[in-house]
Amino acid sequence: MGETWHEHVLRVYYKDTDQMGVVHHGNYVNWFEMGRTEMMQEAGIAYQDIENLGLLLPVLNLDIDYHKSAAYNECAAVYTKIGLYTPIKLRFDYEVRRIAEEKFLEQKSAGKGLVQEQEGELLVSGSTLHMWLNKKWKPARIDKTAPDIFERIKREVPNQ
Repeated sequence: MGETWHEHVLRVYYKDTDQMGVVHHGNYVNWFEMGRTEMMQEAGIAYQDIENLGLLLPVLNLDIDYHKSAAYNECAAVYTKIGLYTPIKLRFDYEVRRIAEEKFLEQKSAGKGLVQEQEGELLVSGSTLHMWLNKKWKPARIDKTAPDIFERIKREVPNQ
């Protein structure tokens, strides 16, 4: 069985493009966040719940590789998975791929986000590294402060 990715589809809006007619490079970072938020929500780990527990999950590092450009009105899928976790840190891996209009409409109507295989032409790949902090901005061990969330994360990464 392959890895499980969360799939979030979107359409490129005019506001996402630059003077060259392609998606501005900074927008992919926003798309990473959209993919991460939707994946966590589907796993039962909403950011609001994390914050209500007095926890923060800031980005420590961002890696991004640009392979090809996306243009106005094209459809894309943001694939997200947890690549690595410890009681203190969490790394998300991403791929943004160009997909056909039919795939976009199919996924929008299905409402399911988990897939075993990514589809489409690879546009961007990358990762973000995060650290669990308490409200005083001190490291927090998620396995001690929120063991139920730590267990849900472990379920998302069965082969670590």
